[in-house]
Amino acid sequence: MKISEVLKDKRVTVSMEVFPPKTDANFETVEKAVDEITAMKPAFISCTYGAGGGTSAYTVRIAKRIGEAGVSSMAHLTCVSSARSEVKEQITRIKEAGIENILALRGDIPEGSDFPGPDNYAHASDLIGVIKEVYPEACIGGACYPEKHPEARDKREDIQNLKKKVDAGCEFLTTQMFFDNSIYYNYLYRMRDAGIMVPILAGIMPVTTKQQMKRSIELSGCSVPPRFKAMVDMFGDNPDAMRSVGILYASDQIVDLIANGITHIHIYTMNKPEIAKGILENLKDVI
Repeated sequence: MKISEVLKDKRVTVSMEVFPPKTDANFETVEKAVDEITAMKPAFISCTYGAGGGTSAYTVRIAKRIGEAGVSSMAHLTCVSSARSEVKEQITRIKEAGIENILALRGDIPEGSDFPGPDNYAHASDLIGVIKEVYPEACIGGACYPEKHPEARDKREDIQNLKKKVDAGCEFLTTQMFFDNSIYYNYLYRMRDAGIMVPILAGIMPVTTKQQMKRSIELSGCSVPPRFKAMVDMFGDNPDAMRSVGILYASDQIVDLIANGITHIHIYTMNKPEIAKGILENLKDVI
């Protein structure tokens, strides 16, 4: 099913994200985790593309497997390290696999790269255009940053760039992680004020280790509320306690979002079924 149809549901929807293995040797382990997450029957599951597009074949393979299990799937697609012909070939593979949904991303620019080159699509909005050309039936999503894209000069420019994505044909947006819901609420207001009216899914990252927190901040530049920082400082060296704290904090974020009328939640599972299961268990009487 197209995600645009899923998001028409007025009830709360919880979707999830998984990532493919880097090598064949790890495929069976990842496949098992993905199957366990699929068995939870989220609204849909997205599968990432991997740094530099190196796992593109696995992305299609996993997304197809999810769909065959009866759960709507979405394949991520980046253009940062692929020639235009390679991008079009990947879109064709996604189409031939029967995957109806694509998350269009520029992707992270590799260090030392001279991107964009003459044979690259420079922006996600450009990528959306070529998806429309090669696979016009596809439902296309995009990503957004509640605390602004790291490369945007300011929040206004960031919103303008998102408007370009939507105008190009992006049907919904999913936020990068955030740990303070007030940031999301403010962001949603600014998006609507700018005329961006597509569904905006709240992306929730359950942080279950101190190292994961550090990495999350480095990658996204997101801020951490003092309340959560105190929890990490207190429990970060106790793996079992930190796992529980991460599940509880993510669950609390989601409950607050639902209480404030947000109906579409996207969980970054990090291929950990036990984490996703713990969150759903906490929400069983809420959703």
